[in-house]
Amino acid sequence: MTTPTPATSLLIVDDSRVSRMMIRTLVQAKRPSWTLVEAASGDEALALAAAQTFTYCTMDINMPGMLGTDAAERLKRDHPGLRLALFSANIQESQKTRAAELGVKFVAKPVSDKSVTEAITFFESAT
Repeated sequence: MTTPTPATSLLIVDDSRVSRMMIRTLVQAKRPSWTLVEAASGDEALALAAAQTFTYCTMDINMPGMLGTDAAERLKRDHPGLRLALFSANIQESQKTRAAELGVKFVAKPVSDKSVTEAITFFESAT
C-alpha cells in the first residue's frame, strides 16, 4: 500500500487584493490541483503558517505593518522546508541581496504570467 502524496499548497501574501487575485488566477490556470490560501499581511501569514503546513509561499515585500522580508525570515526559520518567492516592485539591488541572504527567490512585479511562471519554476526546481 502506498502513502498518498501530500497536496501542494501555496500561501499568497500581499496587502493588495488585486495582486492576490491575479496570482491566484494565474497559478490556478497552471497548477489547478494546488490548494491556494491568501493572507493580506505578514502577521496573518505567520498565523496561517503556524496553523497549517504550506509547500510554497509568495510574499509581497512592501506591506503595512511587518515587511515581507521580515515575515519571510520568520517563515524560513520556523518552516525550513518552505520554498518562498518575494514579489516586489522595488527592484533595488538591496532587496535582491536580502532575498538571496534569506535563501528565497526575488521576483519583480508587476504580477504577470511571466512573474508567476518564474516563481512556479523556482518552487518546483527543488522537487
